[in-house]
Amino acid sequence: MIAAGAGGAVGTAADVATLVLLVEHAHAAIPVAAFIAATVGAVVCFVLNKYLAFRDRSPVTLHQVARFGLVAVATALLMAAAMKLVAVDLHVPYLVAKLLCAAMVFVAWTYPAQRRLVFRPVAPA
Repeated sequence: MIAAGAGGAVGTAADVATLVLLVEHAHAAIPVAAFIAATVGAVVCFVLNKYLAFRDRSPVTLHQVARFGLVAVATALLMAAAMKLVAVDLHVPYLVAKLLCAAMVFVAWTYPAQRRLVFRPVAPA
């Protein structure tokens, strides 16, 4: 979980940079920016998690990418909803809200889903 967390931290850095760019410079709505930023972070996380955190040396398959995509879209939707609640409704500064929401969504959804659905160990034949 630590390696996945480290990969997640790098993905989150890409995510946060995208979020700041979209909110501060493109003046995008926070929920929309959160969704797009989470998608960018997901791409970074896929590569880092596949090869480093889960040590998955199998070839990338369409099925694996599709499973990761479903987890990433669900994560992005959860992040958008959480950001709406925490940043918009509760008026927590959006970067603080991002960190709180990212940690909550990672523990409750993203890590378990990646471990069980995307990068599950293949049983020996």
